[in-house]
Amino acid sequence: MQVVHGGDPHCREALFNLLIPDHAADAFSPPRLSEPGLCDWLVEWLLGGLSRWDAEHFLFIAEHGYVYEHNCAFFPLFPLSLRAAAGTVLWPLQGFLCFRSRLLLSAVLLNAVFSVLASWVLYELGCVVLQCRRQAFLSAILFCINPATVFMAAAYSESMFALLAFGAMWQLEKRRLWTSTLLFSLASGVRSNGIINAGFLIYAQTKHFASQLQTRTGVALLLIIGQLPTLVVSVAMMCTSIFLPFALFQFYAYFWFCSRNVGSEYVVPRPLLQLAVDMGYYLAFLNGAKPSWCSWDYPMIYAYIQDTYWNVGFLRYYEAKQIPNFLLAAPTIMLGSWAAWCYVASNPWHCLTLGLARRETGRATAEFSAKHSVGFCSPGVFVYIVHSTALLTLGTFWMHVQVRDDTPLKVLSGSVNVVAQWSQNERMESI
Repeated sequence: MQVVHGGDPHCREALFNLLIPDHAADAFSPPRLSEPGLCDWLVEWLLGGLSRWDAEHFLFIAEHGYVYEHNCAFFPLFPLSLRAAAGTVLWPLQGFLCFRSRLLLSAVLLNAVFSVLASWVLYELGCVVLQCRRQAFLSAILFCINPATVFMAAAYSESMFALLAFGAMWQLEKRRLWTSTLLFSLASGVRSNGIINAGFLIYAQTKHFASQLQTRTGVALLLIIGQLPTLVVSVAMMCTSIFLPFALFQFYAYFWFCSRNVGSEYVVPRPLLQLAVDMGYYLAFLNGAKPSWCSWDYPMIYAYIQDTYWNVGFLRYYEAKQIPNFLLAAPTIMLGSWAAWCYVASNPWHCLTLGLARRETGRATAEFSAKHSVGFCSPGVFVYIVHSTALLTLGTFWMHVQVRDDTPLKVLSGSVNVVAQWSQNERMESI
């Protein structure tokens, strides 16, 4: 099965770049250090709209590293991939394009590949979970044409994260635990919310163990119970592997920004120094005092950046002036809430027992199982509903309102969640 994203977002991007001027937002916009040539201008004209907002951070990190403190909100695996592609695959173009243009072109090409592969993996995941190839195919199509497609094409990490997360879920459904763990770990090196995916592994192992307890008796049951310590250790190792990229990056940031002996030979270009002065950015190893988070009992730069730079916190942006932004985010929040409600209403016993208890046999149970054995309301969807609801709750009550306007599109419509596609497909078939 092959799914291709509809339309050509890059042609649309070039057209709208020409017709609509960019919004003058107070966003990160570092100076260009190299003099652009004709080919650089052409790349910027065609693809420049895909390098705005968060994309500026990813491209800047790929080019210069973590120079400013707030760059550490963006995890390193995607920028490293851009730098590797620009320095290898696109190396022959160095006589025509500056490094920054090659990075942008690398982002567009890599994300095109990542998004197509993510569509295919989502289809395979849907076949396993939904037990219906038609619904899996339609869900993959919805993934390709949903409003969040622009984030999959831009120089954002969404496409890479979607591919890794979907792939890990697919491998987990096939009981390939360590392959799934590896992919989940890589996803944690792309985006911070990848650590939430540890819940999939914990639930899968718990469900497998509970199923064995309910189907074994006598000596076999005792043997299963005796395997509990081994199970706990293996789950702990898997979760540690998923948390490790996040922890290592926090350690790197502490070492880079809080150590006096690091970076003494690193020379920051003067335009970047001037930007730090003009905007009040904290530079690694150059400012006088250490950042306040360096003295925390558990110094975590990511939490500090979210709190200080983006004012992320419980209900912090629930203000009357933000009502238009709430209205903009409302459709995707309603979609996620509707999906969770429909699933719980269709599977109250399954949800009440967390999908761990077997239903008693009988005619009513057999009819229920036949009705809900495939599709969105099947038992296998439960853990994805929990994941979706957790992300929805976090996005609705904790996240910055302006961030949340595009986050439900990215979270609920595709890049980190599969429930949106499956629930929309179910609704389309019921009409």
